Amino acid sequence: MDLGLKDRVYVVTGASRGLGNASARALVEDGAKVVISGRDEKTVADSAAGIGPDAVGLACDNADPSAADRLIAAARTHFGRFDGMLVSVGGPAPGFSADNTDEQWETAFRTVFLGAVRMARAAAEALGEGGVIGFVLSSSVHEPVPGLTISNGLRPGLAGFAKSLADEVGPRGIRVVGLLPGRIDTDRLRELDALSGDAEGTRAANESAVPLRRYGTPEEFGRTAAFLLSPAASYLTGVMLSVDGGARRGI
Repeated sequence: MDLGLKDRVYVVTGASRGLGNASARALVEDGAKVVISGRDEKTVADSAAGIGPDAVGLACDNADPSAADRLIAAARTHFGRFDGMLVSVGGPAPGFSADNTDEQWETAFRTVFLGAVRMARAAAEALGEGGVIGFVLSSSVHEPVPGLTISNGLRPGLAGFAKSLADEVGPRGIRVVGLLPGRIDTDRLRELDALSGDAEGTRAANESAVPLRRYGTPEEFGRTAAFLLSPAASYLTGVMLSVDGGARRGI
């Protein structure tokens, strides 16, 4: 199936590793070009080099109010156009309501929530008909994840913002979509499993609750993201797609 991605240009934030990186790779594998971002200059440059010549890396923080304009300008400078954005950010600090500090909440709000809102607003202003804005959110949009209280508080709010934005920009032919990863086998998830003191046992228990009986791979997530961002998904907007091996249905 041709996704129609050839020569289209996307910005993917938080793409030096994890789900953002897997999504950028999948886009390029299907013919797109990408500008990826991350906070560390060397890491994001190395990640872009690893993707190939159709990827450019730019060091910036989602919490920086100037980041969105810089990334969109880089897409146009390097590749001559801008067709869409996938907003992915690292997960906020783990913890329970009694543990997380005000500082952790404020930091996460600036990066995870307000930074993502700024990115999407800038993208919406710059895109034309056929453009798309995607958000990497979390299964916590539907069900809270134990030990991730800050994420549980912020991700559902972003999903609500994404749905509102979809209504507002839809008449201009711009789509807005969200991806809700469940247990995808990233460094972040392995770190969270290890917090239990028994990473192997925690993983086995979590996998037993997934109908497919395994964690997903970043590549599986990336291919799903590439489809949702592509012209092949041109009649999908305002949707929050669970990428979780059927876990939500199984709850």
